[in-house]
Amino acid sequence: ELQQKVEETEVLKMELQMLETERVRLSLVEEKLMDVLQLLQQLRDLNISKRALGKILLSTLESCHDPQPGKAQLFEVLDTLQQELAACELLHKQPMEETQSPQSLSNPLVISC
Repeated sequence: ELQQKVEETEVLKMELQMLETERVRLSLVEEKLMDVLQLLQQLRDLNISKRALGKILLSTLESCHDPQPGKAQLFEVLDTLQQELAACELLHKQPMEETQSPQSLSNPLVISC
């Protein structure tokens, strides 16, 4: 009976460790997702075109294709998307002057991975 309790305790410790690992992974994914959403908000405020955003997203997905999708790929896609959004030239330009038209912001983006 004592041996059974020891085995049950070991199983519970392993399950707890797995849960803690998953909690940390989810926390990292949540942080990366918040970064991506914040960058998307900034780009929306700069009136980036839907076409430009679509190009960034497609470029991200193409650069992260993996024959075996899984948890690691999810984080890789979010990380790459965050990097490409952060590299968007519109985020690094000076604020738009009064005389510029908002359409001048829809320049094609240079996307690199």
